[in-house]
Amino acid sequence: MGLLSFIKEAGEKLFGGSSAHAAEAGTDPNAAAAAAIKTYIETQNLGLSNLAVCYSAATGVVTLAGNAPSQEASEKAGLAAGNVANVTSVDNNLVAPAAPPAQYHDVVRGDTLSAISKKYYGDANKYNAIFEANKPMLSNPDKIYPGQKLRIPKI
Repeated sequence: MGLLSFIKEAGEKLFGGSSAHAAEAGTDPNAAAAAAIKTYIETQNLGLSNLAVCYSAATGVVTLAGNAPSQEASEKAGLAAGNVANVTSVDNNLVAPAAPPAQYHDVVRGDTLSAISKKYYGDANKYNAIFEANKPMLSNPDKIYPGQKLRIPKI
């Protein structure tokens, strides 16, 4: 799928204090952060198999490998990994059946799913397609935040 860029300061707070604690315990903080990201991706129930996650704190890059049941699942895994604080980009190497890739939208202050839907589809009422395409990372269509990257499916 390739490399996606993200805003480092935005996203789920999965590590920081825990990686510092892991470093004190003699554990590689990159490995501890990678494990936290892998667990977070797995909680999304995307049907991935053989998932491997690597993280480099120096560059903020997450690398994903393994198998995805669909292009959509692969894209969602990349978004889940990238929408984590301190991640600047995701190199998504998940193997998935071929399908046209989705578009992406970087949320800015004042964005709503309706406004994003109007921009991409010309109809604000099609916001639910964007919401569904970003589940389970989004739990409520009214809860998006600046810096978040969303998948915009073709409809």
